[in-house]
Amino acid sequence: MTAWGQAPSARSNLSLSGPVRTSSGRCSGRLVEEAGTIVDATSERERTAGFRDVLAVGEFRALWIAHTQSRLGDQLARVAIAVLVYVRTSSALLTALVYALTFLPPVVSAPLLSGLADRYPRRSVLIAADLGRATLVGLMAIPAVPLPGVAVLLVAAVSLQPLYSAARNAMLPNVLGGNRYALGLGLVNTTDSLAQIAGFAFGGMLLALLGSPHTALGINAATFVLSAVLVRCGVRPHQPVHEHAEAGPAPRPGAGRSILDGVTLIWRDAKRRNLALLVWLYGFYVAPEGVAVPYAEQLGGGPGAVGLLMAADPVGAGIGAVVLTRLARPAVRAWLLGPLAVLAGVPLVLSALRPSVASVVVLWAASGFLSTHVVLAIAEFTPAVPDHRRGQAVGLLGAGLQAAQGLGILLAGVLVGPVAPSTSVALCGGAGTVCAVLVGRSWRRQIEPWPRCDVPDRSSISAKTQA
Repeated sequence: MTAWGQAPSARSNLSLSGPVRTSSGRCSGRLVEEAGTIVDATSERERTAGFRDVLAVGEFRALWIAHTQSRLGDQLARVAIAVLVYVRTSSALLTALVYALTFLPPVVSAPLLSGLADRYPRRSVLIAADLGRATLVGLMAIPAVPLPGVAVLLVAAVSLQPLYSAARNAMLPNVLGGNRYALGLGLVNTTDSLAQIAGFAFGGMLLALLGSPHTALGINAATFVLSAVLVRCGVRPHQPVHEHAEAGPAPRPGAGRSILDGVTLIWRDAKRRNLALLVWLYGFYVAPEGVAVPYAEQLGGGPGAVGLLMAADPVGAGIGAVVLTRLARPAVRAWLLGPLAVLAGVPLVLSALRPSVASVVVLWAASGFLSTHVVLAIAEFTPAVPDHRRGQAVGLLGAGLQAAQGLGILLAGVLVGPVAPSTSVALCGGAGTVCAVLVGRSWRRQIEPWPRCDVPDRSSISAKTQA
């Protein structure tokens, strides 16, 4: 197959009469032959990449392996912290509060720290975040550290996570060009889901084998060190590319100004605004996670049912990330965003019919599958932001998602009491669907009604092949 920018020796005059379509009017992806010339009717951007194409990129392999082993360490550490607090206090309330500290700090730290990923080489930011977390978690692993000290160290360590994510996500579009980026993002999301499931399923057993939560925390600290080594050896510096770089370095705004500029960058652009809203809608669909225990009780299930219910969404999300990013072309993925966001709430509404535990698990997994619209939206959002502003914008997007998830879980919990857990989940799912309809209508105005096969016209092909 000949790239458009290269002129083959025997085919200097290319012309194309139009795209090949099937009887339904859609692009067939066949080759067009005219005057002895064969031209692929599908643009290079539309070709569906495979996992082999993504994993063939050395930089992505280094980032992915570093993230995967570190994520597994994080899940083990969450279990270890919960056990450590409960052993020392025998208080379920304090255990829940300290466990919540593993999720809440990024809501504040993401807007404040993410802009650093636009100021310094992103590899350096990744390494600094990893070594910082390794130091903080390593201190937590010391048995003599009192519980309040553990809580303070935990907040500091978790607060660095958005900085790492912002730097990594800002460089990924440059590491994985074209259609590979969405597939790589889906692979990372699937890895996160599998790590979450493994944490639910095996974290306690592994902790029992290790014999001490401090040992588990030490292992987590070691995963951060290994991540830093992998990034240093396998990733290029990735200095942020600033507009008008020839005019000299731009002045660095303060934290408050940087946050305001990031919010403005997202909100004033219709495409970025709609994509951000589609991502944040996931807050409605994560509601089941917060009421899984009372929901299982309502269905007459025990602790085993709770585990199945909590694992359902990650399983569905992992499958969806692989399937939709692997099989759908970029234009199709953009078109699917709105429908997926709307449909993601429907299984949650249907779960109000009070079926069996098995049926609810299937419904919640279906909602997780459809919620893959979040991955597709991020894949559209990140390249739409200028490189030198990408870290801050991605950080704000992540902070909004974190806040939306917290508020969604809180909403579901508040509703339980006045209404049954099944009704609470259904109301959250219904609210998400209604909001998705409104946002989806606005998003549809940003894209074509149905993806068409765009083929370079005759003049552009002729000019490129004669160059």
